[in-house]
Amino acid sequence: MSTKLPERTETKAAEARHMPGRESADRKQVTQGRWAYTLLTPTLILLAVVIIYPVVNAIIMSFQKDAGLNPATGFFEEGGPAGFDNYAHWLLQQCSGSACPPGTLGAQFWNSFGTTFFFTVVTVAFETVLGFWMAVIMARSFRGRSAVRAAVLVPWAIPTAVTAKLWFFIFAFDGIANKLFGTQILWTGSEWPAKWAIIIADVWKTTPFMALLILAGLQLIPDEVYEAAKVDGASSWQRFTQITLPLVKPALMVAVLFRVLDALRMFDLPYIMTQGGNNTSTLSILVVDQIRQGFNAAAALSTITFLVIFIVAFIFVRFLGANAVGAATSSGRK
Repeated sequence: MSTKLPERTETKAAEARHMPGRESADRKQVTQGRWAYTLLTPTLILLAVVIIYPVVNAIIMSFQKDAGLNPATGFFEEGGPAGFDNYAHWLLQQCSGSACPPGTLGAQFWNSFGTTFFFTVVTVAFETVLGFWMAVIMARSFRGRSAVRAAVLVPWAIPTAVTAKLWFFIFAFDGIANKLFGTQILWTGSEWPAKWAIIIADVWKTTPFMALLILAGLQLIPDEVYEAAKVDGASSWQRFTQITLPLVKPALMVAVLFRVLDALRMFDLPYIMTQGGNNTSTLSILVVDQIRQGFNAAAALSTITFLVIFIVAFIFVRFLGANAVGAATSSGRK
């Protein structure tokens, strides 16, 4: 069967292709594309300088030795190629070919790694539950709702360093916490009280951030959906599980992703409250401590931290649906 178009159709198609208006539109589109690239080029160059260059430079530094005393020769050496020695120093806890002695920074990597993920999982879990609860309340219509929303955001607006110092005084031995509960706990002087003190401070500060993002998702749900569910006889729990949770999931997962990535880089709160002592040191604190001893080993630890955060973000976006932009685009195309 012939697939050739009728002669009249081919003629009209040729005329349409050579219409002056179409040629003008095509020329305008090409011009706009060139202008777009011209306007975006400075921004792309700036991003390359600010983001790509430091990352690439850190990776290069991570394969170089730090200047120091060579125990084999007894001479001070400037460094040189290190291969994967800096990564083995952290991942395998090796110092000069043997196990790192207890108390050294290399021996603290896996403890700091576990502490970082412990803080991340516990704080994000509490902040998600409390933030969802606060968002549901703020989404309702009641007198003084604007004042409540503004008051809720106050802890998030306070700088992290100020928050850490505030809670440091609250959890002091003669502070408000011990006097309020009639206890004598060394909140920042022993391991588990110090960890829970940091968790409480972080939850107090960043729960409003979670509530704000979840509230934005709740406000996108039409009221007609809830009204129709009520007419059908759906209970409050059924409306919550069958309507609220599925429809707010994209905003919720994005909020959780932001908080997870932020918690994995936690530095201010534990450093100010405990200086990383009592097994509260995170990977970010370990990087700062290593910088004082050698930049190249610190660059290797920074690269490891970057890869960990990248893998976590990839899992959230690829498998857990934390991609609100992609979801919105797909629904718009449908």
